[in-house]
Amino acid sequence: MPRPKFLLCESVPPALLAVAFCALVLTVAPARAQPAYFDVPRGSHPHDVAAAPGPGAPVYYTAQPAGKLGILDPKTGKTVEIPLGPRSAPHGVIVGPDGAAWITDGGQNAIVRVDPTTREVKVFPLPADTGYTNLNTLTFDKKGRVWFTGQSGYYGRLEPGIGVVTVWKAPRGSGAYGITTTPGGDVYYASLAGNHIAQINTETGEATVIEPPTKNQGARRVWSDSRGRIWVSYWSTGQVGMYDPSTKAWREWKLPGNAHAYSVWVDDKDKVWLTDWSINAIVRFDPVTEKFDTFPSNRDQANVRQMLGRSGEAWGAESGVDRLVMVPAR
Repeated sequence: MPRPKFLLCESVPPALLAVAFCALVLTVAPARAQPAYFDVPRGSHPHDVAAAPGPGAPVYYTAQPAGKLGILDPKTGKTVEIPLGPRSAPHGVIVGPDGAAWITDGGQNAIVRVDPTTREVKVFPLPADTGYTNLNTLTFDKKGRVWFTGQSGYYGRLEPGIGVVTVWKAPRGSGAYGITTTPGGDVYYASLAGNHIAQINTETGEATVIEPPTKNQGARRVWSDSRGRIWVSYWSTGQVGMYDPSTKAWREWKLPGNAHAYSVWVDDKDKVWLTDWSINAIVRFDPVTEKFDTFPSNRDQANVRQMLGRSGEAWGAESGVDRLVMVPAR
């Protein structure tokens, strides 16, 4: 009786079998995630970016020099830009629980809402006696109120339903920068110039300073993971820090090389995404393995200032080259 064909491999030398096996592994191994790039109008210099939930949904960006909100259709690559008002210079943008784009507009010293359907622009000015706050970023708490930061030494709250804006002076003066809300509803911000983070009492407005272990670290942006732990990008020392409010303990990790970590965002799998201006790259950190993975831009001086994404996608704004970038988050 003829021998079954699958037994004929017995006559193949072991070394050749090993080579064939490795080739098979390489063939079926998943490919490394590759960034996708989307051009925006020249001169937009997109500062911050926010992707609406759902695959193919719009992606918003702030065209700071133009005083406009940009909207990218990632399915077609087409963009439109909406003027936000006289003297507008938008900085931060997020997608609110109402599906609208919410913006910190330093030029107008106001919080701005852009309706996702009608694209109507509504402006909520800060109190006239506040002065210039150099508005930075914003977040919603669990009661639908908007909290925001101003680098001139302020943080504040907008109650959209009644249009009331309240502003507080930040402890230790200037520097209030990134801001985030935990799943439990707590609000924290980072102070770049003040080298600390702070927790805001969302009822009284009082901010309590929390000191990172590393001094003069330049805490720039801040984001919560699913457990309510606060992740912080250290601009001056090139680290990522993590504060656990449940234990009041810190951990810190150094990014590879002579890093300058600008932004931080945590995806729905609790992977931590940062941008490193020293190597012109997006960096992903896995808190479980404590390993870093880098995604360099294919253009010099891309200067990604902010990251924010949605399930399966990490988005950044390449302010230096007038593009948005998306890295598959898998």
